[in-house]
Amino acid sequence: MTDLETPLLDPKLLRLLDLLYTTRSVTRAAEQLGQSQPTVSIWLGHLRRALNDPLFVRTPEGMQPTPRTDALIGTVREVLEGLKRLSESQTVFEPAASKREFRIFMTDASHITLLPRLYAHVRALAPSIRLEAATMDARLVPALQTGEADLALGLVRGLESGSEAGFYQQTLFEQDWICLCNPRHPRLGGDVPPDSFALERYLAEAHVAIVSGTGYQLLDATLKHLSAERRVLLELPGFLGLPAILSSSDLVATLPRHIGSSLAETAGLRILPCPLNIPSFSVKQYWHARYHHDAANQWLRNVCADLFLQRGAR
Repeated sequence: MTDLETPLLDPKLLRLLDLLYTTRSVTRAAEQLGQSQPTVSIWLGHLRRALNDPLFVRTPEGMQPTPRTDALIGTVREVLEGLKRLSESQTVFEPAASKREFRIFMTDASHITLLPRLYAHVRALAPSIRLEAATMDARLVPALQTGEADLALGLVRGLESGSEAGFYQQTLFEQDWICLCNPRHPRLGGDVPPDSFALERYLAEAHVAIVSGTGYQLLDATLKHLSAERRVLLELPGFLGLPAILSSSDLVATLPRHIGSSLAETAGLRILPCPLNIPSFSVKQYWHARYHHDAANQWLRNVCADLFLQRGAR
């Protein structure tokens, strides 16, 4: 038999060689392996043929190793230890001791609603872990595929439709819509009943529009379906300046409930029911199949589920 024809050794055979070397007994080796003595004798025969050596010789003192076995036993034990470490490394992730950095794609609304709770929770469990919030853009899909990023939180149309293969998704909570205004609004503040804010009044008011993200697209599509048009006097790319603008003007903002409720609570704004029948949508977490079984990625996903699953704006 040439070197190229030498059979690969099954790890169970290496384990047998190690046990025979330790116990000097086929019977005791069979007991520790949970096999019958005839089966272990057959395995020993495989070993002898593969290594072209008797390996062990029966004597009154038990099965004594040959010089070839004495020379091999160190290497065999190194291989068995390496296989053990390889198996253990697949499942171990200790957040409290980890210095891992997680990169998460999220909207600027999530910076206000999700990120503070997520960071506080992670900091309490794993003080050395670092979080990075990445902007939702065209880099999202390739970054999740390559592991440059770990997770995406929000509504990602390309992943939502299934047009990108190899991604998992989990719904965290549903979003409907509300309107916000100054609590001292000349027509909508004070003692004005919220249910009086009908579509006719909505369209007559002046509006501030957040012109980015999927939410804006859903709102715009609803208005077009109604052949209606808002009187938008101010457009913003994000939510950063919205509370101050609403608090000092008579503009109305139409927002998903989660971000709207958060802004209303922190800035003392008035919440009104949205008179438009804008489709609700699901906020989800998305990750790539390559990292579905990665222990660190699993831990991060479980943290997000524990914090946000079906809790909405609570």
